[in-house]
Amino acid sequence: MSNPAVPPRSLAEALRARDDVSLAALLRARPDLITPVPTDLTQLATRAGTRASVVRALERLDRFALQTAEALAVAADPAPYGELLALLTGDDGDPAVSAALPRALATLREQALVWGDDERLRLVRTARELLAPAPQHPSPTGLGPTVQEATAGMSPGRIQDIVTATGLGSTHDSVSAVASLTALFTDRERMSALLAGLPEESREVLSRLVWGPPYGQVTAEPAAHLRRLLDLGLLVPTAPGTVVLPREVALHLRGGRAHREVEPLPPAVEPAATHRPQVVDATAAGQAYTALATVEELLKDWDEGGPAVLRAGGLSVRDLKRTAVALDVAEPVAAFWVELAYAAGLLASDGEADERYAATPAHDEWLEQPPAERWTRLAEAWLTATRVSGLVGGRDAKDRTLSTLGPGLDRSAAPEVRHRVLTLLAGLPEGASPSRESVLARLRWERPLRGPQREDDLRSRLAEWTVTEAELLGVTGRGALSGHGRALLGASAPRTPDKAPEGPGDKLPVHHRPTVAEPLSPAEQATASAAAARLLAPLLPEPLDHVLLQADLTAVAPGPLQRSLAEVLDVLADVESKGGATVYRFTPGSVRRALDAGQSASDLHAFLAAHARTPVPQPLTYLIDDVARRHGHLRVGAASAYVRCDDDALLNEILADKRAAGLRLRRLAPTVLAAQADPASLLDGLRAMGFAPAAESAEGDVLITRAHAHRTPPRTAPEPVPDGPPVPDATLLSAAIRAIRAGDLAATTPRRQTDQPQPASGELPRTSSAETLATMQAAVLTGEALWIGYVNAEGSASQRVIAPIRVEGGFVTAYDHTADEVRTYPLHRVTGVAELAEE
Repeated sequence: MSNPAVPPRSLAEALRARDDVSLAALLRARPDLITPVPTDLTQLATRAGTRASVVRALERLDRFALQTAEALAVAADPAPYGELLALLTGDDGDPAVSAALPRALATLREQALVWGDDERLRLVRTARELLAPAPQHPSPTGLGPTVQEATAGMSPGRIQDIVTATGLGSTHDSVSAVASLTALFTDRERMSALLAGLPEESREVLSRLVWGPPYGQVTAEPAAHLRRLLDLGLLVPTAPGTVVLPREVALHLRGGRAHREVEPLPPAVEPAATHRPQVVDATAAGQAYTALATVEELLKDWDEGGPAVLRAGGLSVRDLKRTAVALDVAEPVAAFWVELAYAAGLLASDGEADERYAATPAHDEWLEQPPAERWTRLAEAWLTATRVSGLVGGRDAKDRTLSTLGPGLDRSAAPEVRHRVLTLLAGLPEGASPSRESVLARLRWERPLRGPQREDDLRSRLAEWTVTEAELLGVTGRGALSGHGRALLGASAPRTPDKAPEGPGDKLPVHHRPTVAEPLSPAEQATASAAAARLLAPLLPEPLDHVLLQADLTAVAPGPLQRSLAEVLDVLADVESKGGATVYRFTPGSVRRALDAGQSASDLHAFLAAHARTPVPQPLTYLIDDVARRHGHLRVGAASAYVRCDDDALLNEILADKRAAGLRLRRLAPTVLAAQADPASLLDGLRAMGFAPAAESAEGDVLITRAHAHRTPPRTAPEPVPDGPPVPDATLLSAAIRAIRAGDLAATTPRRQTDQPQPASGELPRTSSAETLATMQAAVLTGEALWIGYVNAEGSASQRVIAPIRVEGGFVTAYDHTADEVRTYPLHRVTGVAELAEE
């Protein structure tokens, strides 16, 4: 363990000085560092400095932490805490920045982006390269290179001319000359006097460059006011026709600030409107019921086999339009419902040669669940899905159109953005709906874009879609988070200022405290979903067991119907309109459909009498009796096909009808007609002529036709695309830290000096078999620990610190400090052994 009194000389030493809690925080914040687990702390430090890992860590910083890192990138290396504070607060100071800086610096240290004590703060080299000014990529601060960097390619004579023009004494070398210029430009009084002597045009040029970009263009013969700036070194040429404003000059003009605007605190999420919580919950529950009805209608529409799968995958534009018309919604909303059902595992492709989309077996199980539980399954799928329906209709990197259910819709950031937006809503008072602008501003502060800000950045679009989709799904009502939505998120009611417990975070306003820190584990989510279902269930409308029959051959369902009633009514009548009440219309075709499904006229009369709150109208009774009287009077079978009927006059009528010419009918017997058309075509043709034939089997029985429910083979819901390595749990963290510590002990423990050549750091010790055996046996007697090199059965080499207990039969049994347990190793796999130095 390093001596805490001695400042660390490297990031590895800084990590070595940390305790296990601090290392666990680092690995939790940057899980890519333990994929796979490093062998020691030196390897962990090396991995923490790689470009990919540093970029990922920088992208997850909030705006102020990122501004702190950007300020360190333009400060001296190393920089004292006071210099960093001055770059962020400027000459006038800023109490809010001063109060927030320790927390931001602690974040950077925790994530191993900054190391060193407050007198020698060092930004990780890779982060400095990414954030420091360079001609290829300007600094986010808008600052340019230092005087020393800008004059690196300048001739010594030219540097001396600048020193003389500024009134400084000439020096004998360029190094001291540049140091004199730097001292002048960082001296506030002398710099103010120098600038005061410039013409107004020269000061105007500097003001245009001060906040960046610091580069400008000049002609081969610059004007007098530009020549004056070049002579004084206030502008330095970097290439033909290009000049740069040195960093020290810009900082003086900025009043010492590295950023034009420093944002130490997150912007508040402002309520746009406030509603009674009961109104919010009722609105959200109504929308939740609509969501369930819409998904059920979608899957019912695809029950016998849905649209075909495109060759490239997904739905065609025509099929999406047809689905939108069937659901009576806009196409983007239809895409959302289709993707939601797919994410919940309720529909998939059937995998047949003529591949089509259809409901899965899980859909039938889902229908049997209570409505509230069905809703929580949809909501859970939406929260964790990485597929984003809002991208449908856009273009991918290869300029191909993105289609519903097709490839290219996964965005790994989607679950995190949805969770964060709902968490921000949970932090508001109950019933309060936020303004979208304040939500987007907060998200941009928490995850700012490095480089030029774009209004159409992905996180902002994901946030806007989240707000819309949460309302469609019934997680929110009137823009505010509902009670069951709050329970689904695992959030408690927001704390009020007068009841907030005291703690380190209480210096922040209440709306800055996150209600939920991170997404729930599967077990916690199951508990939260059960609580959400309990809250939602009383708010959903109870299914009705009756309809209102009207004399115009319609039936009105004033609310949701029981499943058995709705299924029969969907066969017996056609849906005419939807809304708060559903209107069904009875037609000869719909009644015949019910008779084809095996119902008799008496069954239909009994059904209507049992479920009608009003008397059955006489026109409806006549309609059913009339269709039933004619239904099955004609019988169609396979000859190719035939028609038989006891009434030969009716057969004569069919033969005389010119519309039957296409069926090519001929009489086989007084009661039988044969046709060359197949039975299905014969049925359709006779029905088009106004008859009501019934199909019969080879045995002469009437065939009962029911809708054929097409199901896919068992399918699992699509797996979300992870946004990098998963956050390790406590067990993995503990094991990883123990392994890293043990490996570091094996790599850094001093070895006893001997006459034999010592292996270089990181190399395995090499000794002969006889020397290895003798050293092991001696260690058993003395109880000393040894450093060994070991190669396992897979050929992986490692270093270990062991305390031998017993040596026999070609094996050594020892306490392995690396694994923190007693193990037995074959001696022939030990490459060498070395004694450890005495403490």
